[in-house]
Amino acid sequence: MSVVTDARKAIALLRKAVDQRRAVRDVKRRVAAQPPHRGRHYRVAVYFADGDVNMYQMRQWYKPLAELSKTWPVVVLSRAVTGASALLSDGALPVAFVPTVRHLEQFVAEQDIRVVLYVNQNTRNFQMFRYGRRWHVFINHGESDKMYMTTNQFKAYDYAFVAGDAARRRLSRVLWGYDLEARTIEIGRPQADHYSGATPYTPDERTVVLYAPTWEGDRPSAHYGSIRTHGEALVKALLQTGRHRVIYRPHPRSGVVDPEYGAANRRIVAALAEANDADPSAQHVFDDGPDLGWQLAAADVAVVDISAMVYDRLAADKPLLVTRPADPAAAVDTHGYLSACEWLDAGLAAHIVEQTDRVLADPEAVARLEHWVRHYFGDTSPGAATARFHQAVAHLMDEWERWDRLDDEQHDPEEAELDA
Repeated sequence: MSVVTDARKAIALLRKAVDQRRAVRDVKRRVAAQPPHRGRHYRVAVYFADGDVNMYQMRQWYKPLAELSKTWPVVVLSRAVTGASALLSDGALPVAFVPTVRHLEQFVAEQDIRVVLYVNQNTRNFQMFRYGRRWHVFINHGESDKMYMTTNQFKAYDYAFVAGDAARRRLSRVLWGYDLEARTIEIGRPQADHYSGATPYTPDERTVVLYAPTWEGDRPSAHYGSIRTHGEALVKALLQTGRHRVIYRPHPRSGVVDPEYGAANRRIVAALAEANDADPSAQHVFDDGPDLGWQLAAADVAVVDISAMVYDRLAADKPLLVTRPADPAAAVDTHGYLSACEWLDAGLAAHIVEQTDRVLADPEAVARLEHWVRHYFGDTSPGAATARFHQAVAHLMDEWERWDRLDDEQHDPEEAELDA
């Protein structure tokens, strides 16, 4: 029996290797068909070592980075073949496919990259950290109070761009010996200035509810996903009213660990389709597209799990409910917004209509929301976060010039004295 199992594993590994080589050839062919990258052109690089499953982390930065590239040209350094393929297909930013360290080293040597941005904590980030004479900056792929947001890995970067005062306070409670004032720069939420995508329905009198759960998590402390515990009940209740429209946007990793979680996700998708067949005017939406923004702007109320979506919605400055994790082992940081948010317990999921009506009409809930929006993001007026993002990069560019001059003076003091 073990011989058969080993043979199957060997065949599977061989197929995987063949598929990998085929995918690499395809990406290289697509890259070769594009105009070559100009030498010494790029000043900013976004390092992305993940595959297509985590493309949501990159896609939310497309528009802010495209705007930034008008001042400082931006390129994405893609290490994984599936990630590179997705980036090339999206066509939002220039892409350099650098699968090996040798490819990475060659590209870096040909460019003038002064700031490197990181959207996640992939362990392969350390292969980029080896390059000095440039700033390594963690920009993250969202703002939240998850334990991921206080990892000691922040110390590996020269700087971190954070959303606001809440992020700094969160880090100050956990990271010992970390100079918050020197190494963090507040930029708000630039993505909120670039909401993307067209609303796929005709607005009417229906109350629009966005349900955007996260995935099930890969360990008890991260069991924030609500599809099984809350999702089916709340969607069923909303579909029955005739006065609500549901936008369902599950995390792209939903079901990758727990098959039953994935099955519940599919049942919700099927229920939306059935409701639309019964009443085409309902125009309920199952949203698995790459654009994030129109949902936040269109929804009257959002129901979200503990995830970056809480803070994406906060940045939109509109009412929301947060699902309380059913697993008592799930880590919940109650120092920030989650200490005063509008919780939705699993037992109240079937009463979602009453809950959404409450957060829309309760003056105290509205006042609390305004307080926490300012605490997390500062000025959320249109364009304010984008301006702060650009100012932060400009500051690092100025710092690069200063350090470059100091380095030249230290290595050639006689020439520096003559120039003076």
